[in-house]
Amino acid sequence: MRPNNALLAAAMGLAMATTAQADEGMWMPSQLPSIGKQLRAAGYQGNPADLADLTKAPLSAVVKVGGATGAFVSGDGLVLTNHHVAFGVIQYNSNAQRDLIQDGFVSHDRAEELPANPDFRLRVTTGFDKVTEQVLAAARGKTGRAYFDAVDASSKALVAECEREPGMRCSVVNMFYGSDFYLVKQLELRDVRLVYAPPRAIGNYGDDVDNFVWPRHAGDFTVLRAYVGPDGKPADYAKDNVPYHPPAHLQVARQGVHAGDFVMLAGYPGITYRHRTAAEFADQVLWRLPTSVQVMQQLQEVIEDAGREDRQAAIRYASQLQSLKNGIKRFIGELDGLRRSDAAAIRRKDEDAMLAWLATQPTAATLRPQIDQVNQLIAAGNATRERDLLLGLVQSQTQLLRSALILQRLAHERGKPDAQREAGYQQRDEDFAAGTLRQVQRRFDPAVEKQLLGALLTRYQKLPDAQRLPEFDAAFGRTPAELKTRLDRVYATTRLGDEAQRLQWLQAEPAAVARSDDALLALAAQLQPALLRIEDERKAREGDLLRLRPAYMAALMAYREQQGRAVYPDANATLRVSYGKVTPLAPRDAVTYEPLTTTAGIVEKNTGVQPFDAPRPLLDAIAKGDYQGYADARTGAMPVDFLSNLDTTGGNSGSPVLNAKGELVGLNFDSNWEAVSASWMFDPRYKRAIHVDMRYMRWLMDKVYPAPQLLKELGVPAHESR
Repeated sequence: MRPNNALLAAAMGLAMATTAQADEGMWMPSQLPSIGKQLRAAGYQGNPADLADLTKAPLSAVVKVGGATGAFVSGDGLVLTNHHVAFGVIQYNSNAQRDLIQDGFVSHDRAEELPANPDFRLRVTTGFDKVTEQVLAAARGKTGRAYFDAVDASSKALVAECEREPGMRCSVVNMFYGSDFYLVKQLELRDVRLVYAPPRAIGNYGDDVDNFVWPRHAGDFTVLRAYVGPDGKPADYAKDNVPYHPPAHLQVARQGVHAGDFVMLAGYPGITYRHRTAAEFADQVLWRLPTSVQVMQQLQEVIEDAGREDRQAAIRYASQLQSLKNGIKRFIGELDGLRRSDAAAIRRKDEDAMLAWLATQPTAATLRPQIDQVNQLIAAGNATRERDLLLGLVQSQTQLLRSALILQRLAHERGKPDAQREAGYQQRDEDFAAGTLRQVQRRFDPAVEKQLLGALLTRYQKLPDAQRLPEFDAAFGRTPAELKTRLDRVYATTRLGDEAQRLQWLQAEPAAVARSDDALLALAAQLQPALLRIEDERKAREGDLLRLRPAYMAALMAYREQQGRAVYPDANATLRVSYGKVTPLAPRDAVTYEPLTTTAGIVEKNTGVQPFDAPRPLLDAIAKGDYQGYADARTGAMPVDFLSNLDTTGGNSGSPVLNAKGELVGLNFDSNWEAVSASWMFDPRYKRAIHVDMRYMRWLMDKVYPAPQLLKELGVPAHESR
């Protein structure tokens, strides 16, 4: 049973109209006109109504880059994003003889620009339409897996229709946990090239030591360029492709920001959990975060140990290692923040109060039983949480085994009509799968992968029998010695390490793949029934959660609305906007941080030893002090990074930060340590976002690692800035 639709619609409408706080909210563009008064009062000088139109600047210039964000900054397809967002592209083009990670890269003309890894994509959102009725029409009256399948089938039909337009990548996303559904339409650009990247010791200055820390002094930016075919349509990489001409691009500001200035950010925040249940808050604090950190730290040690012995292995796993380190520190910070805020107890108190209020409402008889079922389903899913965590990492943290699993799953799905295939394995996904298989060669070492699998599967072997899978026990044995023997045999005999072999299997008949005698493909075939069984169980549970969570959301939104509290959808990788001000930070008693850092801090931190090993050209330029045209007008110092109270989370990396006029003044790249837990609980005392100041980027491109032709294309030529 679904919650009363009239109640749900009323609750959502009232929640969206609630007065917004300037420092809280990841707003859908369609919501922004309703908070136009607050935007203008905060300092925005544009027309808030324009922000709801994805065909107009500035939002038409904001793009999804990989799993994060970027923005067009020229009419010839230049895209600005973070160094760490484009790190895989930099790593893909690096080797022991030409280490772009360490040395950086500057293209002096377009012929020198380097292709991104084949699976790297850039997506431009062109449509965002509500399709709730179309998605749920066939699901009503169903439960469990049937409900999931009905939603899935309707979503796939909408996507298929949307993607009849060439070059489009479409998806159906849900808001407020199954309460509403939207069709997102995106132009997918497949030829993306590296144009400019600072050296590691600028783009990642401070590395893990400074990660999630303020003050920061990182130039975390990279410039890419999007290309299309000569006909102007999206195309794979080819030498005769031409730059993409976006519908709009952002103008880089010549003036910087100061404390108290209005700023606004647009991007694709990955996921937040602020509207989750109290039980889910408790699980996150008590089990999920501590366990994830422990497992990921073990994987980090494997890669670091291998890299110390083999420079080529270090380069191949540099991107994966960076991702692990970032995730580990983020999870540790999230756990510290949630504990410091006593988030689980506060959420429990809030939920208990909500349920007590609901008991006084006429809708309680309808909503409360569904809310109780939600909690029962969450508890049931936790029974296998450790197994599911480990098997998820087996698939995400390997290269060759993941390739074998992809090939076997594609073979399995190709026996079905395309509309019935699993999402991710339809015909629309096969080019992406090919790109994934191609990039393996530059990101794989058999010895490292065996050690990663050994670490994960040894943990799996210690699980209680209730979480064990017969297929995995048969494949890997039940002891570490058996595991090592079997991994050695499989990796010594597989032919999937050859790119041509992988691509050949991608084109092979499904039956041939399924019965292949290749050791790794045979292993993947052996494991596949267990993975499919787990997926079936998950989908049945998710189907019921999709059906029942709207009852929880209807109660929560109505309760918070009568309290005057802002409610916006949890982030889900769709385009969102937040706004606020350049703001200092007072994280502890008697400790206050200014919101801008300068090049003086680079020198203060510099030790000459990684991660504080600023490059000699940068240190020489700082010593010279030629900051004319870039220095802060009030202090005369050269800005590097700045702090704001913008509401951000993972996925907002690379998001453009705009001033009151809509000009680009910064590039989001991090949050402070005290605010990492904001993905679950927002605390305005601590929530800050960290941005590269565009004045620092321009100065680097002018005085340190010159790229005058790029500055000219960006509309801020070096000669005009002196």
